[in-house]
Amino acid sequence: MSTHETPAAPVGTDGSTTPTPLLVLDVVGLTPRLLDHMPHLKTLAQSGSQATLGTVLPAVTCAAQSTFLTGTHPSEHGIVGNGWYFRDLGDVLLWRQHNGLVSGDKLWDAARRAHPGYTVANICWWYAMGADTDITITPRPIYYADGRKEPDCYTRPPALHDELTEKLGTFPLFHFWGPGADLVSSRWIIDATRHIIRTRHPDLTLCYLPHLDYDLQRFGPDDPRSLKAAADLDAAMAPLLDDARAEGRTVVALSEYGITRADRPVDINRALRRAGLLEVHTQDGMEYLDPMASRAFAVADHQIAHVYVRRPEDMEATKAALADLPGIEQLLDDEGKKTHHLDHPRSGELVAVAEPDAWFTYYYWLDDARAPDFAQLVEIHRKPGYDPVELFMDPLDPYVKVKAAGALARKKLGMRYRMAVVPLDPSPIRGSHGRLPLSDDEGPLIICSTPRAVGDRVAATDVKSLLLDLAGLG
Repeated sequence: MSTHETPAAPVGTDGSTTPTPLLVLDVVGLTPRLLDHMPHLKTLAQSGSQATLGTVLPAVTCAAQSTFLTGTHPSEHGIVGNGWYFRDLGDVLLWRQHNGLVSGDKLWDAARRAHPGYTVANICWWYAMGADTDITITPRPIYYADGRKEPDCYTRPPALHDELTEKLGTFPLFHFWGPGADLVSSRWIIDATRHIIRTRHPDLTLCYLPHLDYDLQRFGPDDPRSLKAAADLDAAMAPLLDDARAEGRTVVALSEYGITRADRPVDINRALRRAGLLEVHTQDGMEYLDPMASRAFAVADHQIAHVYVRRPEDMEATKAALADLPGIEQLLDDEGKKTHHLDHPRSGELVAVAEPDAWFTYYYWLDDARAPDFAQLVEIHRKPGYDPVELFMDPLDPYVKVKAAGALARKKLGMRYRMAVVPLDPSPIRGSHGRLPLSDDEGPLIICSTPRAVGDRVAATDVKSLLLDLAGLG
């Protein structure tokens, strides 16, 4: 770990030490360049300490957060991306929520061994459900029997759901992801965090702030709209930082990755299909990926794609199909996966890494007329790969806003609706992440309100021990 000074833990009236309370902010996409546009957070760094934060491959939310909380690499905790091919189910699943998928000793387990009764609030960090935390808030839509999907969240304890809804309104799910994703969701999370700190006083509060993810992918990291997003989020965070300071709570702000300019989509599954390796099945004129029948297919996840090869004898054909595909920088085999700590049974037989300005689409159909109906929806659980184009409404459809308004009207009337507004053209995307950064300026960082708490660089695997030290439990 980087050399740092650990503050002494407070001493209680009975002479025993009590943990220093922590607020850990996961400010998605935060980089040194963006910090210059965030005066409140920059002041925190200047009065405290700041370091480059080494990330993991893939540099995506689920993998990075799991490393922070376990102190291990994906090869050990098993979170090899935001999703993967579940071989025992024969299905590609992304954005699962159960903490049981994460192997290893969690931060709160270690804290409670050192200090029995240590309390933890998880406010929108991933894999929250089923975690042994005292307070949990995580996005969770209501899926009605008639097919409607409505915004909501899951909480533990259960009574907290109605308490938050009465105070803050319904969790703004359609502002958390999709064409309407904006600051509203991060404001709700900030307000929920402030409420939890004021009313429950947990020893450790984890808070996930997604706002920078949106415009940086839509417009690129250097676009004025992205810089404004950073300033807006900083202003929204200011009251929470004030609350933490007033309570004597140590603040740690970190990021999982930096979003860099990327505007070149790579259709990796289409290349595998043209080579005769990827299979589909057809229903009602629509094509669906058939992973169980495919000799090879890819689970696209930003700038990383896990390539699953059914039989060893198909390996060379798969490598040949991808060897000359523009946009692929590396194709990691067993040795390459081991080098990058991705050698886990959940990983693909091969792992493709995109070139710096490229990213992987999940598209597997060759004719848009044969695309499945969910392709034009915000449908993170049905698509066999990540789809950043869900951040846009189709610019080529002159009636897209009329369709959206009509679907919204049906929703308000309690009727089934279909918000088919997402384009099938990936070209609007201007930013991505997932590969390791080329420079520290483009990568994540960690900030602490405590002076000299971090040195020049902190490894992602050292975040857990650093937080334990800051709490006085190391």
